[in-house]
Amino acid sequence: MPFTPFHFGPGLGLGLPLRKHIHAPTFLLANVIVNVEPLLVLLLGLRYPLHGHLHTFLLAIPAGILLGYAVFLLEKFLQPLYKTLLLETDNSLNLKSFLVAGFLGTGLHVMLDTPLYPDIAPFYPITANPFYNPASTLEIYSLCFWMGGGEVGCDEFKHRKGDPRDS
Repeated sequence: MPFTPFHFGPGLGLGLPLRKHIHAPTFLLANVIVNVEPLLVLLLGLRYPLHGHLHTFLLAIPAGILLGYAVFLLEKFLQPLYKTLLLETDNSLNLKSFLVAGFLGTGLHVMLDTPLYPDIAPFYPITANPFYNPASTLEIYSLCFWMGGGEVGCDEFKHRKGDPRDS
């Protein structure tokens, strides 16, 4: 995966600074929703690859677009949750910003996982993974950690300073 919580790092590290252009909660969710697939494989004991078809660009990108559309339709109901999680967004965002956030988030998920796992076929139906490189594991995990931690730290610093730009 990188282990699912690590996907929150890029979700926060890119989603929050871009929240005036893409819907940050959708981007954040799209970064982790792909791991529903391995979760179901593990919980249900399925005879299916841990990183199956949802970990391919062929399915991840359409899934992200569908997620973006679903979140767009549920936007009014989800506003209180966004406020609670401090993920409030620009209310002028249109459908395109939700769809783009969805496909960028799921696409980024596949890109981050591809070097880590030999069972991922990012360009399915081509079954090879030309980017598999387990030597990059530490770098990818570190990148994910620091993207999230750095963005949260910067946001916290801005809010304590009273920065009116709100990232």
